[in-house]
Amino acid sequence: MTAPTTAPGRGRWIEHWDPEDEGFWERKGRRVARRNLALSVVSEHIGFSVWSMFSVLALFMGPEYGIDPAGKFFLVAVASLVGAALRVPYGFAVARFGGRNWTVISAAMLLAPTTALLLVMEPGTSYTTFMLVAVLTGVGGANFASSMTNINSFYPLRLKGWALGVNAGGGNIGVAVVQLAGLLTIAVAGAAQPRLLLAAYLPLIVAATVLSARYMDNLGPVRNDTGAAREAARDRHTWIMSFLYIGTFGSFIGYSFAFGLVLQNQFGRTPLQAASLTFIGPLLGSLIRPVGGRLADRLGGARVTLWNFGAMTGAVGIVVAASVRESLALFIAGFIVLFVLTGLGNGSTFKMIPGIFQAKAHAMGLTGEAAAVRARRLSGASMALIGAVGGFGGVGINMALRQSFLTSGTGTGAFAVFLGYYVVCAAVTWAVYLRRGAGSAGGGAGGGGGRVRAAAAGQEEARAAYAGV
Repeated sequence: MTAPTTAPGRGRWIEHWDPEDEGFWERKGRRVARRNLALSVVSEHIGFSVWSMFSVLALFMGPEYGIDPAGKFFLVAVASLVGAALRVPYGFAVARFGGRNWTVISAAMLLAPTTALLLVMEPGTSYTTFMLVAVLTGVGGANFASSMTNINSFYPLRLKGWALGVNAGGGNIGVAVVQLAGLLTIAVAGAAQPRLLLAAYLPLIVAATVLSARYMDNLGPVRNDTGAAREAARDRHTWIMSFLYIGTFGSFIGYSFAFGLVLQNQFGRTPLQAASLTFIGPLLGSLIRPVGGRLADRLGGARVTLWNFGAMTGAVGIVVAASVRESLALFIAGFIVLFVLTGLGNGSTFKMIPGIFQAKAHAMGLTGEAAAVRARRLSGASMALIGAVGGFGGVGINMALRQSFLTSGTGTGAFAVFLGYYVVCAAVTWAVYLRRGAGSAGGGAGGGGGRVRAAAAGQEEARAAYAGV
């Protein structure tokens, strides 16, 4: 029932934070959480724009750059790889340095790849140089892990689906915004002026850094806990959810990076024609992510995730058919539906994570704030790992498309592989989280915060499976 307090001289550290206490939440917590959420979205949004910059710059890289389609796919795959790998240390940095402090650091670090690109983006630059700069852009993708881990600690369980959906969706939309900015640059100045796009982001990065330093907060109760990281890594649900998140977020970021290249190289679109289409899917997928979180809050994340993977299977089936028939209209329609579904799935899968660990805390006999604290520390650690593994899905998609184009000149073979993956994801979701025999007798996946029925001793994971995840 205590108001949030900031320790003097500690750089906006709040030493008491109990969002599960409704009185605390209504008096003080909601306002503080929303302020931190808004600024988290700003920094993460710009981070996603920087991370996906090569997917846009590839449209500017005409024949004079001497880079073939396979080389461009590899550049965006490198950016994906580095961004995914850095998500692990970024996710744990929040507890070590504080959410506000790390947001300031990570936002400022975006100046390095943006400045480097501004200097080297011209014909005659070696492919090795572009590869090194692609490595630098990975820091933008890593921002997601620290941002999600931070915001997860600010919100009560009943609102995590919405809050995490808004945070991630606002960040994801950075992909669409930079693609729109690329379209505007090509339309106004031509494909020979990529530096105009890069220069526009420098003051935005500075503004995000300053605003984060001025208005965000660190949460004192979130402390560096290597035990939480080890425990999350040993929990099978961390790796099951990682597998599912590859199917949702891995698809979103992989398709976002690759869509324009596929349109250019399989359907013969010009840079301007490709740029006029590539932003639509990421935009819709980003906007719909909070809806996926909200649906998961109400219906249960596992149910929404299962339905979503079923629909993704159908959508990629349309993409395969369009690729075989060389139907651009059908291909675009299928891809847009697929983007929307990846956004919904991103929201529902991330809602499942805190629900799982909250239920496991209750199953251990913990209640109230003790259960909430344990769930926050383990779900935060788990999110860092799950976000990293999910990011590797973007690498897989771009490498699969690269190989498919090298082998057959189209992306059809890669799309068929993706279809099979979604079928497996749907089966795993059902078997682990929804199949009646997988949980306590008579259990059912609930909505909202979830309620766990009484079960026999030793049913801890079954309870988690039916906790409204």
